[in-house]
Amino acid sequence: MKKIRMIFVLVLAVSLPVLAQTNENMNRIDICKQNYHALFGGEALTGEGTDPEMMDILQKFIFGEVFQIGELSLKQREMITCITLATIQTLPQLKAHAGAALNVGVTPEELREVMYLTAPFIGFPKMLNAVSTVNEVFNERGIALPLGKQVTVTEENRHEKGVAIQDSLYPGGIVSVVSGIPGDMGEDVARFLTDYFFGEIYSRGALDLKTRELLGYCVLTALEAESQLRSHFHGNMNAGNSPETITAAVIQCLPYIGFPAAIKALRIIKQESADPIPAENNLVRLSKIIVDPDQIDSYNAFLREEIEASMKLEPGVLALYATAEKEAPHKVTILEIYANRAAYESHLKTPHFQKYKQGTLSMVKELELVDVNSLIPGLKIK
Repeated sequence: MKKIRMIFVLVLAVSLPVLAQTNENMNRIDICKQNYHALFGGEALTGEGTDPEMMDILQKFIFGEVFQIGELSLKQREMITCITLATIQTLPQLKAHAGAALNVGVTPEELREVMYLTAPFIGFPKMLNAVSTVNEVFNERGIALPLGKQVTVTEENRHEKGVAIQDSLYPGGIVSVVSGIPGDMGEDVARFLTDYFFGEIYSRGALDLKTRELLGYCVLTALEAESQLRSHFHGNMNAGNSPETITAAVIQCLPYIGFPAAIKALRIIKQESADPIPAENNLVRLSKIIVDPDQIDSYNAFLREEIEASMKLEPGVLALYATAEKEAPHKVTILEIYANRAAYESHLKTPHFQKYKQGTLSMVKELELVDVNSLIPGLKIK
């Protein structure tokens, strides 16, 4: 019986269309039923169960609408869904979609690698939860465990292989990010990333780098890891994924993680894929400020909050570097660099700047704004 079931799954996978799943003559209900049947072998929108109304909304939205967005195959969509469910540890749903992934052509080896890929992002315990769930599906399908090995490195070359992969995706690595950590332990973290993440995980077989990077972006989307989403966007581009593919992958995650997390990732894609503004258009200014010495601590608190919010939330704010004279800490100078004048004018209207402006009115005794020219346009502050 197990052999018959496996033959059926393989025939079903081969017979499926490569791409999900649009037909201009079909409405979302028809598309939902088609995709659901391909994935799960059953019928959608049956009106049965304890919550038929919500299941109706869920199935129409996911399988009838989201599955039409972007040029992703059913196989890609299910790998994205499985890694997202593994990340957020919704294991019953992961089990259902693991079966669906096998039904649409994801091999057991590929599905296992999708689970293994989560480890560097969410840690070993959660990864093992996901692997255990997927293994239940393998057992039920009569798939013998353990699966064949996919390791491609040795103890002797894992570092070398890791460096090669890391440099191809992220030239320069993360040394600058972890430098200065007490005890020079940042160097250990950078080595772990190279040897373990890239050397042992990214080098494995069954999945190519292009697929691993796309799936990794989905994990980071679910985690709302803003900084890593920015760097991994460029890693995806270096791996050969287009902005459109990355966008479609994030939208595929949306039903499982909700709108806020998905919109955050989509906004980052928009920002990182935008054409860069020429450095010659930057607005560079020195703000020379004299603060009431008795209120300097309160002023610095307002200033820090404003600068941190500006750098985090405004892509057009390239640098806000505040200094104070050693012998006169109430004399403050801020190097301000904006992408262009429009970015500066937008900055002045933000709630965080307005809070700073109004909160420090009584503290600032003198303010001088000096527009300057950059002698080396585009030079970044490390």
